[in-house]
Amino acid sequence: MHRRNLLKYGLASLSAAALPAPALAYPDRNIRMIVPFSAGGATDVAARLWAEKMKNGLGTVVIENKGGGGGAIGTAEVARSQPDGHTLVFGNTSTQVLIPALLEKPPYDPVKDFAGVYIVCLSPTCIVVHESVPAKTLSELIAYAKSNPTKLSYGSAGTGTMTNLSGELFKELIGVPTITHIPYKGSAPGVADLASGHIPMMTPNVGGPLLDFHRTGRVRILAVASRQRIKAAPDIPTAIEAGLPDMVAANFNGLFAPAGTPKAILDKITELTRTAMADEQMQKTLIASGFEPLVDSGPEAAQHMVIEELARWRPIMKATGFKIDQ
Repeated sequence: MHRRNLLKYGLASLSAAALPAPALAYPDRNIRMIVPFSAGGATDVAARLWAEKMKNGLGTVVIENKGGGGGAIGTAEVARSQPDGHTLVFGNTSTQVLIPALLEKPPYDPVKDFAGVYIVCLSPTCIVVHESVPAKTLSELIAYAKSNPTKLSYGSAGTGTMTNLSGELFKELIGVPTITHIPYKGSAPGVADLASGHIPMMTPNVGGPLLDFHRTGRVRILAVASRQRIKAAPDIPTAIEAGLPDMVAANFNGLFAPAGTPKAILDKITELTRTAMADEQMQKTLIASGFEPLVDSGPEAAQHMVIEELARWRPIMKATGFKIDQ
């Protein structure tokens, strides 16, 4: 009898061992996606496109816009969140590279406090003016700025953002340091002020509603700060073509989770995102909005992107004297 029970127990144990591992119970509630900028800007537009494509695989993704501090406030909140995959940040070059590199005591470490998940798209900055500015080409704007060194100001998505660095890089390259910087809490309110004529110039990302304003003539995008013309508007020249070979400044936009998030969760989000990015309609939508979609990213590539960009921008920021007021 005793022997029979041992045999039964042994067979039961073998059967249990042969069973497949239980399915990952993720997510078990709504996912919070923090966008550390105001609604309507380029990063917000890309995040909402991604969230819409995740409905079937991840359920409801609630977008929360938490702007301020150039994106640092919302990003820091995610760094402090539980690493269970239910709080993510749709970060960019500003939040994951520039701010941590510039602040003496940054509120988070972009490499140690985050796990990269997927770089969704790239978004170059551009040089855009209100229709009232007497310049229809970048060369004409440069000439105007040099002749009127105190008349121009430019808006950005916030102090310490890539759009701010792009503006400072432009000033440095053309030799007009007196162009005043006007920071906003995200690009959307700045673009709105530009279209209304409250500010004369901006250096925002090309994505978002900016292209619509350009096409209706309310603003003029004079050049994109990328190595190649963008697919959404191939008629707009690059700053390189206009004689500024070093005017290259683009944001990456992507998913980041708190460090320590289980690999199985990261892999699930990555697989669903990769499937979404392979969708032709998703690519067309991103391109039409001014983005350059990436179809082959993942956790390792996202983490590597942050490390590479930190190495690239640190010497440039030092050369331009780029700083954040704390």
